[in-house]
Amino acid sequence: NAIEDFCLTKFRLDMEGLDRHHWCSWEDTVETYGDLTNCTYMIALKMDCFWPNRLVDEFFIDIHRHYFHNCALSGRLLQDPPNHILGPFIVVPILVTLLMTALVVWRSKRSEGIV
Repeated sequence: NAIEDFCLTKFRLDMEGLDRHHWCSWEDTVETYGDLTNCTYMIALKMDCFWPNRLVDEFFIDIHRHYFHNCALSGRLLQDPPNHILGPFIVVPILVTLLMTALVVWRSKRSEGIV
């Protein structure tokens, strides 16, 4: 497999150069992982293949099984913002909706007497 021959060797050397405790640190692995991604892309282009494809997906699944299987997901998952930021985004639309509803009801009652 050309991807393994050209891309995996450098990735292995780079990862083995890191302390295993740093394998789960995105800051420490992002450049190496990016180089691996770019390498698979270039190989796919040279072979006139689509990227990503089934082989590339399987390759990255194997990479993740070997190097990142013990990494916690919590550091990479999206999290809700703090309540002091999230609260106004919830409360303001509710208040505007209530205010607009009250305004429409008030205007409709006021215009009934004008007819």
